[in-house]
Amino acid sequence: MSDAQRPVLAAELIRWSWVGDHLDDIRDYLIQHVQLTVLAVLFGLLLAFPLSLAAIRWPRMYGPILGFTGILFTIPSLALFILLIPFTGLSIRTSLIGLTMYTLLILVRNMVEGLRGVDRDVREAAQAMGYTRARQLFQVELPLALPVIMAGIRIATVTTIGLVTVTALIGQGGLGRLFIDGFTLNFTTPIVVGIVLSALLAFAADLTLVGVQHRLTPWARSRGR
Repeated sequence: MSDAQRPVLAAELIRWSWVGDHLDDIRDYLIQHVQLTVLAVLFGLLLAFPLSLAAIRWPRMYGPILGFTGILFTIPSLALFILLIPFTGLSIRTSLIGLTMYTLLILVRNMVEGLRGVDRDVREAAQAMGYTRARQLFQVELPLALPVIMAGIRIATVTTIGLVTVTALIGQGGLGRLFIDGFTLNFTTPIVVGIVLSALLAFAADLTLVGVQHRLTPWARSRGR
């Protein structure tokens, strides 16, 4: 390929004038993408927490819970949204229900493994100090399990950022709507912009969660020195 051909190919991939003319739309899509991701992961945490506690309290339930969330995770996203549409319509609720369901397997598994990994001696020491079960859970076990739990949150968040784009097919989708526009118009610029922003968003979200984890687990930083 000659040097003269490279600028031509770059111009075919992205037209900066189009980007400048659609900055408001791109911003709105990005905001919606972030909102859908945050809400889906938050709702996933609210559901995964009691499921994880039940799995630890009654170990025989762990297999069925993990199996059920695993089945939900394997349902093709487009098929799931189509199944939900008759009940919730082409709405943000449809998107959030589907996206939340996909976070459960990752979050439940990491929560259970994190809590199970707390040393028994630590639990016994907390009991000897007169901690109630709730206080022991929130002040001792959860902080110690936090690195494993945060790893699950990071995976769930990055996965959800990718899945949000699929909901563009039901009128939501955030940055995924750029893919629809680009495909419909046979125009690469919206697709390239959507890909780049999705990747940057995933990177920024993961980096932010790493920072949150470091702030919440100062003992882990000191131990690593």
